[in-house]
Amino acid sequence: CETCSKEEAKYRCPRCMKYSCSLLCVKKHKLALSCNGVRDKTAFVSVNEFTDLHLLSDYRFLEDVGRTADAAARHCIVHSPATKRFLYCLRNKARGCNIELKTLPVGFTKRRENSTTFNSMENKFYWHLKLIFPHCHAEYTLKGVPDDKTLADILKPYIDPVESDPVVCQRLKIYTASPQSDVRILMKIENRSRNSVRYNELDASRSLLDNLKGKVIIEYPTLFVVLKTLKSDMVVLGQ
Repeated sequence: CETCSKEEAKYRCPRCMKYSCSLLCVKKHKLALSCNGVRDKTAFVSVNEFTDLHLLSDYRFLEDVGRTADAAARHCIVHSPATKRFLYCLRNKARGCNIELKTLPVGFTKRRENSTTFNSMENKFYWHLKLIFPHCHAEYTLKGVPDDKTLADILKPYIDPVESDPVVCQRLKIYTASPQSDVRILMKIENRSRNSVRYNELDASRSLLDNLKGKVIIEYPTLFVVLKTLKSDMVVLGQ
């Protein structure tokens, strides 16, 4: 068992392939690694390892996608005037802030997850935000993040040696042990070809709104927190 290292393993997680001996250890590994236990149907498989089973799995995956898209197109929420009005208002307010906000059809995961709102009284966005720490294979979802909050303040509960949560700090210790000057915050540039993926480097001292201006956002911002000292395959625009 890769969780307790005591008992003989009986189960293997379809998602991360970790061995476990009991239901308790299965739950512990899911909590520690933020693993949902669901097999990744889109995981990369090299040509040399590709078998008929993988082909059948891909075929069934495409069938599921077709059924989901068809069900989403028929869903009553798609044709709801209130939903259309809310999304139009959200995109219009974002455009006024020089942000090109794009929304996906009902049925897509990001559309379902997105909790971004705009407060007309305060004239402020409250963003749904995802933080990804690739060096630790960790990601966190934040809801209701005000657009005037700086990126440095947003990251404090995660990588600040003093203010961060002890459990999170332990998981992200490679970040908390590094100087703050080594931390880089990147955001993927949308609408580029798959063989030319580039990232914008954001300014941690500026607000979330200032960093999003002039950018294309699909549903909600996803920020990648990386370290300069560690090798990363994320290429910043212009490099």
